[in-house]
Amino acid sequence: MLRFQSMVISSCLLLAVTAKRLHAQRLIPQPTQVTTTTGVFKLSGTTAIVGGKSAGEAKYLQEAFNDRTHLKLPIQPAAQNNYIRLSLDEKLDSTLGKEGYLLKVTPAGATITAATNAGVFYGIQSLQQLIGFKDEAFVITGVEIKDKPRFGWRSFMLDEGRHFKGAAAVKKLLDEMAALKMNTFHWHLTDDQGWRIEIKKYPLLTKVGGHRDSTQTGSWNSTTYDGKPHEGFYTQEQVRDIIAYATARHITIIPEIEMPGHSAAAIAAYPWLGTKQTPIRVPGKFGVHYDVYNVADPKVVTFLHDVLDEVMQLFPSKVVHIGGDEVKYDQWKADAGVQAYMKAHQLATPADLQIYFTNSISAYLAGKQRRMMGWNEIMGAKLHEYNDSKDVGTTQLAPGTVVQFWKGELKLINDAVSKGYDVVNSYHAATYLDYNYEQIPLEKAYSFDPIPAGLDAKYHAKILGTGCQMWGEWIPDEVSMEERVYPRIAAYAEDGWTLPANKDFKAFEKALQRFYARWSNKGIVYHR
Repeated sequence: MLRFQSMVISSCLLLAVTAKRLHAQRLIPQPTQVTTTTGVFKLSGTTAIVGGKSAGEAKYLQEAFNDRTHLKLPIQPAAQNNYIRLSLDEKLDSTLGKEGYLLKVTPAGATITAATNAGVFYGIQSLQQLIGFKDEAFVITGVEIKDKPRFGWRSFMLDEGRHFKGAAAVKKLLDEMAALKMNTFHWHLTDDQGWRIEIKKYPLLTKVGGHRDSTQTGSWNSTTYDGKPHEGFYTQEQVRDIIAYATARHITIIPEIEMPGHSAAAIAAYPWLGTKQTPIRVPGKFGVHYDVYNVADPKVVTFLHDVLDEVMQLFPSKVVHIGGDEVKYDQWKADAGVQAYMKAHQLATPADLQIYFTNSISAYLAGKQRRMMGWNEIMGAKLHEYNDSKDVGTTQLAPGTVVQFWKGELKLINDAVSKGYDVVNSYHAATYLDYNYEQIPLEKAYSFDPIPAGLDAKYHAKILGTGCQMWGEWIPDEVSMEERVYPRIAAYAEDGWTLPANKDFKAFEKALQRFYARWSNKGIVYHR
């Protein structure tokens, strides 16, 4: 059932309803350690925010409280009581890391202490969930919380190559990620069906590649199209604005620029990028059917370097995602130039050529102090029926690469970590948000463990964390996107943050009532 409330519901009513439904100290994601203490802290319009060295977080807290409670709390340099104090203590880094925090609530006030402002920010998110409404006042019951995340990589991926959503939708997602302590927004900006980021040196990428005439509807094998143009892209100024918005919420944006496959939109803009070098249109059909970059041509590699240069000028992230998934090798096999290139470089298979190319991109990024990330096809295993069984790679993938696992047998994770690679576990059968609720019900999403069963403990640290993926082929608008994302995003947030021993699905379901109220108040569609 979809639930969407367009009417305006007061924050007071929502908080009052929520307070009756659940134990005040069950949060999402559930903290490491929670101790209930005596007394109640009563908030009022005179409650002071003492920001200290956390000025940005203090301003965020002030705005968030005004939005939730309509109390505009003053920011002051000091207060003896009736305060929310934000405090930095670098010594906590040794025990709680850079994202952990301590939260203490007494009748006199609330104190959040952390090694960094990221930790302070996450303490703020917990504090907001603790607010109740009793006797016509906003209150927080006494509590002490000691908390830190299980994993350092807690991501949400949005595919806008297939369907462009726009800045307002992205910012709304970033707000909800922040509330759930997710710290990485994986932005899939280019694909066969659309190029969504302005590259000034190559304006046709968005002028031509950012537009398609029609879109496949129904299913993967459908021959039906909607006959409606679809277009959109982000200017570099818009990208900077969204990055700043994310940064204020301690979210790193990882850009994904697909190569060497899923590149039809770029080839439609500049046909010389492909092996055939003949004009094509931006496709409206989904799936793996299209042209790939001619990686044997130095001009094509220069083009990709130019694109990455502009991307790196925009994004401060030290990781750049280059995709690398679902490369169909037919065109490389049929091109004499590519075959000669493979022979000259002693590359036995197209998979070896892909790894060789990928390693050259890794070296280029490393020269710019960036780290390459890609889907697990970049390791050379055969994962797809459309490639020949002999098309596997034995070339060694560049060291330092982050491998994002999404498909294949779980032993491929063991293969990656045993060779020294860090892994983000995004196994499709557990984390793909475009899958419906029959395929991945909420409880299945909640039960996902980024560390696969049986993985040797000595490799656990190589699992950086997890990502949930909102692929956009059959998600044409924001409403259909939100219905798939919410509430499963909350389950994935807890998968990334909370220790397995502290997870409890029934308690999580009850705690979701608070988020249902939040999402309703924000006009967010959610599945229930």
